[in-house]
Amino acid sequence: MASTRPLNGTSGASAGSKVKLVFVCSECGTAHPKWAGQCSNCGDWNTLIEGTADQPAPPPPTNRAGPSLIGTVGREDGRPIATTLPELDRVLGGGIVPGAVTLLGGEPGIGKSTLLLQLLAAWDGPTLYVSAEESAQQVRLRAERLGAVGERLWLHAETSLPHILDAVTQTRPELIVIDSIQTVFDPQLGSLPGSVAQVRGCAQRFVNVAKEQGVSVVLVGHVTKEGSLAGPRVLEHVVDTVLQFEGDKHHALRLLRAAKHRFGPTNELGLFEMAGAGMIGVPDPSTLFLADRRTGVAGSAVVPTMEGQRPIVVEVQALTNPGVPGVPARRSALGLDGARLSMLMAVLSRRAGLTMGDQDVYASTAGGVKLVEPGLDLGVCLAVVSALRNQPLPADVAVFGEVGLGGELRQVGHALRRLTEAARLGFSRVVVPANSPDPDGDIRVIRASTLSEAIAAVGLRSQATAAPR
Repeated sequence: MASTRPLNGTSGASAGSKVKLVFVCSECGTAHPKWAGQCSNCGDWNTLIEGTADQPAPPPPTNRAGPSLIGTVGREDGRPIATTLPELDRVLGGGIVPGAVTLLGGEPGIGKSTLLLQLLAAWDGPTLYVSAEESAQQVRLRAERLGAVGERLWLHAETSLPHILDAVTQTRPELIVIDSIQTVFDPQLGSLPGSVAQVRGCAQRFVNVAKEQGVSVVLVGHVTKEGSLAGPRVLEHVVDTVLQFEGDKHHALRLLRAAKHRFGPTNELGLFEMAGAGMIGVPDPSTLFLADRRTGVAGSAVVPTMEGQRPIVVEVQALTNPGVPGVPARRSALGLDGARLSMLMAVLSRRAGLTMGDQDVYASTAGGVKLVEPGLDLGVCLAVVSALRNQPLPADVAVFGEVGLGGELRQVGHALRRLTEAARLGFSRVVVPANSPDPDGDIRVIRASTLSEAIAAVGLRSQATAAPR
């Protein structure tokens, strides 16, 4: 079958337009005259996407001020405005900054539209929700279910960029949500919606609108099958904040993280629970994660962790099973770093005298939360030893600490806040690295310098045999 692409390198959509096709790298934005497997500029593979050349550049902002002394620049306009969602404010460092552009990404069905619709309906001033994927009737039905039919919430189901900008001029909102940026297109760019040129050009136009008018803009972005944001990498560079909405669609828990934030820290974590009335903030995640914990079960360890300035106590579970002879032992991690789990198993074998080479090891964090901080190391190791020995840890003991390759325990940050959170939840003893500070309350700390000492401190023997079959 003959190819339908024009041989002269021009688009066949319009014979008179003669739009030249190029292939643009989605990572660095470099244009190539023909497709290639590797980008000649950044070296990444399979990143060239079809676009068009000689596209008109977006108009520059019209009311940019000239240079001024930094001491004369006012600070009031840059202060965040608090929303009615405390968990969102926690991640954003207090709220949404006027004139800021935020990119929110997440898997389909995770609850992005639900969260933003609740935000718009509760905003004090006029807001605009641009639905470029759903009809106005579909959005209205969801708003009724969420109780989010706000009096000053404007709704516009449109995909054309000029029509959206006209709606912004008519409604003059304080907050705009574009759902989603991949489905908005500018007819002047001459390429299909979702292409690199369209996403980059439309995003830049919204950035210009935000800076010119001082209106906050939230762009909803699609994600790839690997979980990264779809579209050119320049999309993440032009926005002020990049938020990632995570979670398992089969569970109610949702996690909100900031991958980039120009107005505050990026290590805070917001927790929501998906309910019939929408997204509900979880102010006490530790109690939620430990609600279904069973004491007296081997392979379980409680670990006080830190996400930003927020202590969260989670349960780390482990299961060991004799592997198949002649087949390499399996290491499976859910909610944990798989490479770090393999490293910890090697440390247990070489530094603690455990035979792990013939054991399949499965480790996870209960509740669906994903954590990667080093304070989990000791909890993972003790949970694995507990599962291997088929001996549970004491119910009133929590543990935290980083494990080095030499088998030593290293202190981690915010130890006092971890201890305070563990004491609040009823734990009376905590195994900590030897150099950790003294606690403020009545909780007892058990100090250990090495992994072997920590294993002995909780009543587990370091030298172990295979678990009973």
